[in-house]
Amino acid sequence: MIPTVNILFVCLGNICRSPTAEGVFRRQAEAAGLAGHFRIDSAGLMARPGQPPDRRATQAAARRGIDIKGQRSRMVRDGDFHDFDHIVAMDGANLAHLRALAPAGAAAKLSLLMAHAGRGGVDVPDPYFGGAPRHFAEVLDLVEEGAAALLAGLRAEHGL
Repeated sequence: MIPTVNILFVCLGNICRSPTAEGVFRRQAEAAGLAGHFRIDSAGLMARPGQPPDRRATQAAARRGIDIKGQRSRMVRDGDFHDFDHIVAMDGANLAHLRALAPAGAAAKLSLLMAHAGRGGVDVPDPYFGGAPRHFAEVLDLVEEGAAALLAGLRAEHGL
């Protein structure tokens, strides 16, 4: 039996980058015929629960055929470190915060999204402040690259 891989994407507020990563990865998994092998979610380290994604992120994603409108923000929970196989941070500060929050015996592998693409020192920048449409497009470019590499790595690791 082929396993289900549980992935959580994390940023600060869970309204721009991590919902974008969730939507992009879901679309890439669907395009590869692998959607049923993944449970994909996103969360924030300082999220206001229940908030929809930023409209600028929603619009940028929609321009690439990715629908993230229905997602709602939530906070990272202690249980996430046990319920998810992979927790993928959008930037180094998020990754450091996740490492500090991880309870003893946590099962999740923590990583930086762009490290999967061989670009370990590259952060997916937060487009919220500044907010020009090009910033959201740049986030999508990085997220698409990182998500594709993550998917390829997981396919190889799990024989998908």
